[in-house]
Formats: sequence, structure tokens, C-alpha cells
Amino acid sequence: MFIGPIELPNPLFVAPMAGVTDRPFRQLCKRLGAGYAVSEMITSRPELQDTPKTQRRRDHRGETAPIAVQIAGTEPILMAEAARDNIAHGAQVIDINMGCPAKKVCNVWAGSALMRDETLALRIIEAVVTAAAPHGVPVTLKMRTGWCADSRNAVRLAERAQALGVAMVTVHGRTREQGYKGEAEYATITAVKAALHIPVVANGDIDSPEKAHAVLQATGADALMIGRAAQGRPWIFGEIAHYLATGQHLPPPATLQVRDWLLHHLDEHYQLYGERSGVRSARKHIGWYTAGLPGATVFRARMNAVDNTLEQHRLVQDYFDTLARTHGLLPERSAAAPALEHAA
Repeated sequence: MFIGPIELPNPLFVAPMAGVTDRPFRQLCKRLGAGYAVSEMITSRPELQDTPKTQRRRDHRGETAPIAVQIAGTEPILMAEAARDNIAHGAQVIDINMGCPAKKVCNVWAGSALMRDETLALRIIEAVVTAAAPHGVPVTLKMRTGWCADSRNAVRLAERAQALGVAMVTVHGRTREQGYKGEAEYATITAVKAALHIPVVANGDIDSPEKAHAVLQATGADALMIGRAAQGRPWIFGEIAHYLATGQHLPPPATLQVRDWLLHHLDEHYQLYGERSGVRSARKHIGWYTAGLPGATVFRARMNAVDNTLEQHRLVQDYFDTLARTHGLLPERSAAAPALEHAA
């Protein structure tokens, strides 16, 4: 699996998710089996380049290559400058966001709203490819099947993006109008794959090894991108890789192994965000890890009342130590996870 000149260890990708796929989460997913991960989207607006949020999203210290950065915006000149700026900060792949369905993004005609204006979308693609080319950095595109059911233009846009030099296309199997409702459809992804000679990545509702296999078989895609299903379950990439290679399921991870993964994740999270922001932003990750596990509701209520990282870390360790005394392997979850963040 290649993106331009860059060879990847496997075709299992972590989707860019705002507020989720920061450096600690990307690194953990890579350690647990993902072959590639894309950053949270970084705005191209120059007045926001020096904010703490943007600075954290451009922090790639110690990150395993390749470093892929997603950029978002509506102005070709600013998007080209954002590409150059992120390359200067270590980006080895630039991904263009034309898939985010969030209203605050689409209301300013960024993200998937660009699929309604193909002329502007293509001007942005051309500008970013031109900016990245002198640095030898490939450009990729993430999009949806279209704006709405009556305007599924993914094939046409993907063909034109390929002609402009895009090295890979990822398609989420929903329109912008759908958001995250209903089920993803893969017929459009199949059509995009048939039309292109560059790699095509399938995204949407891939939440188990069996589903991963079925989507690959149905679409002929070169790779799979997984987003929400990895929240609180970053080992899903290793599970899928094993199933695709052997046809067999891995046993659930040991409870104490999950404890160690989460504690290491928290340590790196605190280092990136600091005390005040770190303890708050870590709560959603802890909630996803523990959703549906025995005693999790009481545990989360206690954990959410804590306002320092040391105590939060201790509560997590105590919870999993207690769980391990009765469950050697991580038990089956008894309920759905809390509300999930959305992928870009």
C-alpha cells in the first residue's frame, strides 16, 4: 500500500476526528495495529494559526511516520499556504477535508459543502497539489458520496482530483445530508474504485473484523478507514488485521492490558494538554474505554467529578484493577457507548 512514494505497513487507517485523533490517540492506534493515521483537521484561516488548539494539532513530536495532516478551508490561496506551513512543521502527507458534515464547517462552505461547488473544490485541489509538489509531499482527498441523495458526485470529483495529481481518495459512504444517520452505502465507493487508478479508501460503519472483510470484498477498495469504532477500542486495528490475515478472531484483550494501554494514553494526553485542559479532555476517552463494562456508570460519575490528573489516573487504575480480579479478559460490553465524536 503506497501513498505516492510512501509505503505503509498495512491498509488499516485511523480517520481524522476533531477532538479525538490528537497525537497521543494516533500513536496508540498505530502501536495497536493501524498502518496510517490522519490528524484532526487544521484550519487554513491565518488568524487561527497561533491559537493553542492549532499549535497542539501541529505538534508531531515523537510521532511515527508517515505524518499526515488534514487541512480545511475554502480559499485556494490560503489552503495552499496551509499546506506549505504544515509541511514546514513536519507533515509528510497533506489531506484535504471535503468530508466533514458539521454545520459549523459547512456553514462557511468548507468540508463536505465544497462538494456543492465543484469548480471551487477543484481550484483548491489544484492549489494544494501545486504547493506540496516541490516538497515531494503527496496530497490526498477525503470526501463523501455527495451533498445529498440527488447529488452523488463522488465519482466525477474523484476522477478530476486524480487528474490534478491527488495521490489517494477516501470516500465516506454517506452524503453530507445524512450526517451519521442511517447506514453507509458502499456502491458509490465501488464506483469510485472502478474509475480510478490511484488508491481508494472505504470509510463508514466499519466496526468489526467481519464488516471490514465484507467492505473490502464489496468495494475492491485498497484500504479501510475506521473512525468512531476505534474510540475506546483502539485495538480494533489489530483485531481486523489478524482476521483479514487468518480468518480467525483474536481473543478479547486482557483487562490489565487494556488498563496499561489506557494509562499510557492518559500520560501522553496530559503531557500534550497540561493539567487543566488534560483532565477535562481525557474524560471522553475514559468514557469510551469503559462504556458498558461492569460498574462503569458509578465509576464515570466519580471520575467526572475529579479535577486533577493525578486523581483521575489513580481512579482509572483502581477501576481496572478491581475489574481484573473478576475478569481476566475484558468482559463483553452490556450497552452501547456514549455519544461518539464524528469523523471529518
